[in-house]
Amino acid sequence: MKQYLLSVVTPTEGTRPEPEVLAGIMRELEVFHAELRAAGAWVFAGGLHDPSTATLLRPEPSTGEVLVTDGPYAEGKEYLGGICIVKAPDLDAALEWGRKAARATTLAIEVRPFTGEADG
Repeated sequence: MKQYLLSVVTPTEGTRPEPEVLAGIMRELEVFHAELRAAGAWVFAGGLHDPSTATLLRPEPSTGEVLVTDGPYAEGKEYLGGICIVKAPDLDAALEWGRKAARATTLAIEVRPFTGEADG
C-alpha cells in the first residue's frame, strides 16, 4: 500500500464560515475520518492554523547558522489549511478518498503520493 497526502487548499480571501456552518463541516469530517478508519486507510489527519502563525527556518550555507523568520515565506491566494494521510492501493483509490474529503470540507483537495511504498 502506498501513502498519499490529501492537502486541504484553503483560500486566504473571504471570511471563515459561520459557527453553525463550520460545525456541520466538522461533523462531515468526523464521518469521513470514521470511514477512513473503518476501511483501514487512516494514517493521520489534522488542521493547521493560518500562515501568519508560521515560523520559517532557513539554513545559511556560508555561516552554518539557521535564520528564523516569522510569518509565511510566500504570499498566495491559497494556503495549506490541513492534511490527511491515507493508505491506498493506487492513485484511483486515493483520488476517491480525496473526493470524499472535498465533499466533507467543501474545499479543494490536492492528492499527492509519498515516495516509496508504505510499510504493511
